Amino acid sequence: MAKTVLITGGARGLGESIAQEFAKHGYDVAITYLNSKEEAQNLVENIKTEYNVDARSFHLDVCDENSIDKLFKEITTLDCLINNAAYNNDCDIFEKTRKEFQKIMNTNVIGPFLMCQKAYRLLKVSKGSIVNIASTNGIDTMYQESLDYDASKAALINLTKNLATAFAPNVRVNAIAPGWIETPATEDMNLEFRGQELSKIALSRFASPDEVAKSVYFVGSEEATYMTGSIIRIDGGKK
Repeated sequence: MAKTVLITGGARGLGESIAQEFAKHGYDVAITYLNSKEEAQNLVENIKTEYNVDARSFHLDVCDENSIDKLFKEITTLDCLINNAAYNNDCDIFEKTRKEFQKIMNTNVIGPFLMCQKAYRLLKVSKGSIVNIASTNGIDTMYQESLDYDASKAALINLTKNLATAFAPNVRVNAIAPGWIETPATEDMNLEFRGQELSKIALSRFASPDEVAKSVYFVGSEEATYMTGSIIRIDGGKK
């Protein structure tokens, strides 16, 4: 029987690459989307055709516990959960509002916690795993314009370590902390700022989504059965 992976925010960008990487290895794939319904449906059809596995898409708002509960009425078996959905809104510190700050924390911390909590009963049966997509922003890459996002990723890293202990020995919980990735979110980046960021990277380039997805697969799969509570940094090296 094929294993199943569930990826939040899986319709495009890094989530899309993660879905394809697991499909390459024979996993049935379930992805969630908030607004990218068409992209999600197209990805599902492409995965079915190219990899000959089952693929489904579900609408999900990770800020809404009822939406999460509805999802887990549809998902009945699970081997790996990838908490990839995230939200960011860069702006001046003094323009940040309580509402926006709360939305970032709800999406990037509370949502993943609820997903882990509700997925546990399924993952316990399969002796499965969870991979949280954190960021170097939660470790030591600080930007004043994204301090709320940075704080949320630091919280997600701490949550990962706590859940790894709480869920042991039944379910492994790890996090991947990428640096810059070439995604739709970086396409319109200011060229001067991009140059400044590239100058800090030993490999002198941003990661491709596929490169990061390979690490996500390794950590989430049975190839890493002795890893839990780990935070794996993927940033091209710091100068």
